Amino acid sequence: MTRFLVSICVLISVVTPTLAIDMSREIDAAAAKILPKVIEWRRHLHQYPELGNNEFKTAKFVEDHLRRLGIEVRTGIAKTGVVGILKGGQPGPVIGLRADMDGLPVTERNSLPFASKQTAQFNRQTLGVMHACGHDTHVAMLLGAAEVLAAMKDKIKGTVVFVFQPAEEGPPTGEEGGAPLMVKEGVLDNPKIEAMFGIHINSQTEIGQIAYKPGATMAASDWFEIKIHGKQTHGAYPWDGVDPVAVATQIFTGLQMIVARRSDLPKAPVVITVGRINGGVRENIIPEELTMAGTIRTLDSAMQKDVHAKIRSTAKSIAESMGATVEVKIDTKAPVTFNNHALVEKMLPSLYKAAGKENVSEKPWVTGAEDFAFFGEKVPAFYFFVGGMPKGKNVKDAAPHHTPDFFIDDSRLDVGVKAFANIVFDYP
Repeated sequence: MTRFLVSICVLISVVTPTLAIDMSREIDAAAAKILPKVIEWRRHLHQYPELGNNEFKTAKFVEDHLRRLGIEVRTGIAKTGVVGILKGGQPGPVIGLRADMDGLPVTERNSLPFASKQTAQFNRQTLGVMHACGHDTHVAMLLGAAEVLAAMKDKIKGTVVFVFQPAEEGPPTGEEGGAPLMVKEGVLDNPKIEAMFGIHINSQTEIGQIAYKPGATMAASDWFEIKIHGKQTHGAYPWDGVDPVAVATQIFTGLQMIVARRSDLPKAPVVITVGRINGGVRENIIPEELTMAGTIRTLDSAMQKDVHAKIRSTAKSIAESMGATVEVKIDTKAPVTFNNHALVEKMLPSLYKAAGKENVSEKPWVTGAEDFAFFGEKVPAFYFFVGGMPKGKNVKDAAPHHTPDFFIDDSRLDVGVKAFANIVFDYP
């Protein structure tokens, strides 16, 4: 009997790794075969981007593809979101794979044959619409993973939930949307997801590469508005009024001093950016009011609260010293995107299989923000980056995200497909 048990144990130890290797090879072959279609999907989506909460054609494109694969589909989640549910042939955990779908109010500036020519209304302006953050690649990679996994359904242990999320860049003013609305509407609950995974393409990381960071990886995003109340007067007689423009310039400097002189930057980065200033109607009139607004990025919750308090006190003190008053409003758009340490350690082998261990590296934290963070507040989550920069290109020459010249080399989107598929078979 003892010899029999030893033999069984030896057999299990030999067979189990072999099965894992064979599965990875099968995924590699399937991803290579489907890559031309993934690129085709990405280019179609790139040509026809839609803004947040208006991804109607994108959602239909996703829905139709999932239905063709025989995957259970739910639509209209968080307005335009689509969820696919693939039940494996064996019992096991439920995990979520997420891709965001929305474009940005950016006019594309390149000569690609599939460049966007779309326009839309945004903040009462007609603007170009562009996938200037790579969400088109996210959708294409997740659709590719869905097709690969649907063909391997009988071998999957557990259930895979494909989450195609709208409005990651934020919903229209006055509307709810994005990951917080998906969470609110129960996307994590039926079936109950126990871990979430997401990918972001990166225009300044070379193709074939994967980058990640355990713990805090992307910043919390807060938006602030400072309304300055002065006293209107003729521009020729500034001493008869209180100039909110002059106050705003001093507050702007004060905000940057919070970063440069009052924040413990070795602990975590802090960014305060003023992106909009509105005030005045005529060149020779000092206006009564002026509004300045912008964003705050922090990677530590205690520092986030401290920065908020310092912004309020700085604006108030400067305004009072110049005879003005202020109203300060701060809204949190996304918390810190936090990668669960244990989950990262457990799933790194999946990334090694997708890209090769030599092509997977840890990266510094990012002051960009992601509403994927709302999923990570509810369940363990892992969010990582896949390269989209052409091989050999100097990173300084690669256009950043959210710009008209943003460019992605889509020839290695199979890396994302393989990462998602390997995660499904390697978890838990």
